Amino acid sequence: MIPGCGQEEIAMKHPFKILINVLRHTGADKFLLSYVAFFFADAALIWLFEPTFTSYRTSLWYCYAVVSTAGFGDVVVTTAIPRILSVVLTAYSVLIIAIVTGVVVNYYTQMIEMKNKETLSSFLDRLERLPELSGEELESLSASVRHFRRTGKREPDA
Repeated sequence: MIPGCGQEEIAMKHPFKILINVLRHTGADKFLLSYVAFFFADAALIWLFEPTFTSYRTSLWYCYAVVSTAGFGDVVVTTAIPRILSVVLTAYSVLIIAIVTGVVVNYYTQMIEMKNKETLSSFLDRLERLPELSGEELESLSASVRHFRRTGKREPDA
């Protein structure tokens, strides 16, 4: 859970802002920033060592083709060091994609678990207060139980 942010507050934000907050609060933003820095440094090293590249922009385009696995073929490296740097960039890209995806999926899984725990806790609180509930509240509780038994899901308004 993101400290200091309620679920309602998070749900109201733009999806990109949510991703940034998740990455920031889990520390995965540091991995992502280090990857971006490595991408530009790798492009500079490839440009330095690849005699067929006439500009840094060409090297950046080549690195994009490597990372996206598009491999357009319009720009290729011909020497050993740039080829090794390309392999390292590819491996680092796969690692970063796995880390960021794992962090985001884990975050949302935890949010769902917390929501389910809150719902269960609320349900148990209502059960503990059973003698105090009004007829209308008892009927609502009974309907919630029936709905859960049929669908395995809580009612949206419960």
